[in-house]
Parts: sequence; structure tokens; C-alpha cells
Amino acid sequence: MSCIFCKIVEGELPSKKVFESEQILAFHDIQPEAPVHILFIPKKHIPSMNEITPEDVDAISEIHLAIKKVAKELNVDESGYRIVNNCGVDGGQLVPHLHYHLLGGDRLGRLNPK
Repeated sequence: MSCIFCKIVEGELPSKKVFESEQILAFHDIQPEAPVHILFIPKKHIPSMNEITPEDVDAISEIHLAIKKVAKELNVDESGYRIVNNCGVDGGQLVPHLHYHLLGGDRLGRLNPK
């Protein structure tokens, strides 16, 4: 499989992990857009939000609980943070594997689409 996130899950590519369970993995983004920029992915390859099935609900729920946990561990839970999921080309999705961005550590600007 040529998916970069699947290669990270399989250990073929390195990552700076912050959370891992049987179903999900979270690691630092290699091109951070904020002082705290963590990616949360299901270990199962799901191309985008559009392909989520009822069988994926547990992993998606676990991602949200892991975001809460990691935000607290990285001390952005009280100051605030943003969770972003880009879906599809026009939505800005660069890697075709479902993922969520946790951004924080500084005051984030407004989202201003072009």
C-alpha cells in the first residue's frame, strides 16, 4: 500500500507518537501549522470522512476521546485548541487516509476560505 499513514501505522516510516491504541495512532505533524500540531488517524485505512461505515464508529469515538486526553497532556485543553478534518481535494485533504488535526499552543486565527 502506498498510503503514507498506513506506512506509519506499519512502522515502515518513523513518527513521533503521542498516543497509540489497538485502533488509532496519534503523532506530531512533520509540517506543523501551530506550536501543537498532532495528527490522529484510525489504523484501519479509511480514505476520507465520506467512507466511514457503522463499523468504524468505535474508532472515530476513540479518536475524539484521545484528542481530549492529548490536549490535556500537552496543556492546550484550557487555553483552547482546534480540531480539523479535511475531506476531499476542495476541503484541503492532502493524504487520502482519514485524519484529524489537533492545533493549539497559540491564538489561532479565523478560518478564511479563499
